[in-house]
Amino acid sequence: MKKILVVDDEPGVRKLVSSYLKKEGFEILEAGDGAAALSLARRQRPDLVVLDLMLPEIDGLEVCRILRNESDAFVIMLTAKAEETDMLVGLGLGADDYLVKPFSPRELVARVKAVLRRGSRGKVSYSFLEAGPLRLDQTRHEAFVKGRRLDLTAREFEILAHLLKRPGMVFTREQLLEQVWGYNFYGDPRVVDVHVAKLRKKLEKDPARPGYIKTVRGIGYKLGVEGKR
Repeated sequence: MKKILVVDDEPGVRKLVSSYLKKEGFEILEAGDGAAALSLARRQRPDLVVLDLMLPEIDGLEVCRILRNESDAFVIMLTAKAEETDMLVGLGLGADDYLVKPFSPRELVARVKAVLRRGSRGKVSYSFLEAGPLRLDQTRHEAFVKGRRLDLTAREFEILAHLLKRPGMVFTREQLLEQVWGYNFYGDPRVVDVHVAKLRKKLEKDPARPGYIKTVRGIGYKLGVEGKR
């Protein structure tokens, strides 16, 4: 089942578009603004995004630009502006098609099917990991918590990314050494504790009472917030 994200700040438009697409067997996600659309796209990985141009928070053109850098989802833009420049800018940023409001829902469904028949873009894979207010950009090797950029070493970033890929899973020190360090480590496994302690100082509001990297007594560590790849 193909997954489609419908992004429009008008609830009536979202409801109408979603109902027609659901009848065709698509799985539907909805967002009412640009920021929510990007968050959903990063977590749910839609196959196609129906994207309104005029959005609060982050406008549709910027959302389209960001999506093209982060995902391989197709984009069909909806716009109330019929000016050629808007359409060309949208398509120049990577939109695959567009419709001018008011539009026929049946025509939109036909456009969606036609775009999806092209197959996968196969250009960009998702490089982001998210868990609550935690966000990692694996391509740029950047980490953020509540929008604040963390100054992490390469090893600290790798530890955090490894935990984010498997939220809730407990890792022993030996497993982290093998899977993050990438070789059989014969020294003191407490080197993991040292790196985690440094990471917590940069990540946690109160390192003595960590909310992100939890210690599982007698075993090791796990990510303490729910996240998705």
